[in-house]
Amino acid sequence: MRDIADQLRSWFTQGTAFALATVTQTWQSSPRPAGAAMAVSTSGEVVGSISGGCVEGAVYELAQQVLITGKPESAVYGVADDDALSVGLTCGGTIEVFVEVIDRETFPEFLQVAEAIEERQALSVATVISGTPELGRHLVIGKDSASGSLGSVNLDLAAVIQGRGFLEAGRTGLVHLGKNGEQRVDDVAVFIASFAPPPQMFVFGAIDFAAAVVRIGKFLGYHVTLCDARPVFATSRRFPEADEIVVQWPHKFLSTAAVNPRTVICVLTHDPKFDVPLLEAALQTNAAYIGAMGSRRTHEDRMARLKAAGVDERTLGRLSSPIGLDLGARTPEETAVSIAAEIIASAWGGSGQKLSTMSTPIHGARSRYQARQKDRSESLVFDGINVSQT
Repeated sequence: MRDIADQLRSWFTQGTAFALATVTQTWQSSPRPAGAAMAVSTSGEVVGSISGGCVEGAVYELAQQVLITGKPESAVYGVADDDALSVGLTCGGTIEVFVEVIDRETFPEFLQVAEAIEERQALSVATVISGTPELGRHLVIGKDSASGSLGSVNLDLAAVIQGRGFLEAGRTGLVHLGKNGEQRVDDVAVFIASFAPPPQMFVFGAIDFAAAVVRIGKFLGYHVTLCDARPVFATSRRFPEADEIVVQWPHKFLSTAAVNPRTVICVLTHDPKFDVPLLEAALQTNAAYIGAMGSRRTHEDRMARLKAAGVDERTLGRLSSPIGLDLGARTPEETAVSIAAEIIASAWGGSGQKLSTMSTPIHGARSRYQARQKDRSESLVFDGINVSQT
């Protein structure tokens, strides 16, 4: 919903009701992930997408029906369903969609959600999509507060614990709980949409290649920071699309920057006095991706310097150097695509091979970060309560 939040906020503040269709589950090669959203206003205007065009027509009709009845509905579209084939979901996947009316009566906290998304504040929204109590009840879950209700105090407490766990892991999906919040009962299906702030991309080196990487980083949804020690080069005029420009020695800046498992670091300085101390610092973080630009000769010299500085082989294995995938790139823009492709492949466990030569599901991979989170957090503890993840 993040990509259509501005329009939804406008409708909501104008008092225009709309039907919100959200993907709550996916199977096999689904075209959009859980959390993808599409909305239809009472005037028939449409924003967003839940399948990249495959089933939008059918969902549009369902949304209009929900606007008339006021009752939430769930629908499943997939290739095993004759009706699904008729509306065009031919990609081989299956999606479940929950459609509900959003207005000041059904979801009074919605404006709070839209504003938090715009201001990049972290929160989760829990919605009852099946079972009892009443469908469509919402609970907005922040780091230190919660508003709304799913129907009972204990159910709200359980949802708050799960919602904060999902937010920490950057997950969106379903949980099944008992009517009173029991963890191993599945009376109530609750969809939890997590809206974590955009991930960080740190680009080091104010060169022409960096300008292209900044642009593609913004396109991919990152909050992009450009850092260089030379004030004459690190300017907003040269990098107008950067969210932040820092004039500081790169390794000193990184030592104080907030790095987490969603952060990507692109080192484009290819100058030993900058990139060796910077990479020493970067490799000590838990960043999702660390890449460094340079020729084969530069790479070999860099690796030797890092080993001499005491960086072990296992840690060096985290470094993508030379940066990017082999696309035959020449221009800064082509190189930026190469770097972006490697970042995406690293995040989702992609091979970088041509899809036409493969037979595995196109959208079937689980991100390495998600896999680590699942392995690490099958059982999480929040506020002293042991919670099993679903």
